[in-house]
Amino acid sequence: MKNQISRRGSLLRMGGALLGLLTISAARTAKAAVQTVFVSTSAPKGYDPTKHKWLMCLDATKCIGCGLCAEACKKENGVPEGPFYRTWIERYIIPKPKPGSDQTRGEAIVDSPNGGMHGFPEPTLPKDQIEHAFFVPKLCNLCENPPCVQVCPVGATFRAPDGAVLIDPKYCIGCAFCIQACPYGSRFLNPVTKTAEKCTLCYHRITRGLKPACVEICPAEARIFGDLKNLHADDPLQKFYEKNRVQVLKPHLGTEPRVLYAGLDKEVR
Repeated sequence: MKNQISRRGSLLRMGGALLGLLTISAARTAKAAVQTVFVSTSAPKGYDPTKHKWLMCLDATKCIGCGLCAEACKKENGVPEGPFYRTWIERYIIPKPKPGSDQTRGEAIVDSPNGGMHGFPEPTLPKDQIEHAFFVPKLCNLCENPPCVQVCPVGATFRAPDGAVLIDPKYCIGCAFCIQACPYGSRFLNPVTKTAEKCTLCYHRITRGLKPACVEICPAEARIFGDLKNLHADDPLQKFYEKNRVQVLKPHLGTEPRVLYAGLDKEVR
């Protein structure tokens, strides 16, 4: 059941006050208030986002490229058929350096047929020419400083207090600014609704105490999900931190992702 909080109705009641706050800084403050207070989500009534802090961890050394996560995500969230994915798998093939080359490795070959949803074909490169190969799950990076939120002209994309970056489809105008701004390629324009779409961590599930569909179905336990504000003894998130060299994608951009990786090769981008 969706929260019955209407931003439009609330803004109308606040109109008189906002008319006197039309400076640039005040307008930005008002937009922030709209994004964090008057938003409608798929969370159940009574869910308090201030009491949670969601985090996703991905272990690239465990991912087997089966694609069950991408398939489960499609079905759980009603993602349209075709090249549209909230989460997907990429395969990285690192060739051996060419004879006589001063390089330590060849240029990485990256593919993701159908988002990896049905697995991967045999590499076209002969096995004796492959240094190593691995799979990397991708999804929204849950940025602390999300560029998508900054460019949305109507406040439809917002960052919730629990760390989830969400989209209110009732207010999205399909301008695609957020899609262009995302440095991780994790957004797409839904061909049916004509609104932006992305991974929500299965918000309708996690706010009811369930795991995201991709985490639930992963046979290799390559995806670890949890709540930083409600850790328990032997929590998987704590173990992930203790046992791995934790990395994020594109740290130089300053987006501060909260999707953490273990076992990333330097070629991953």
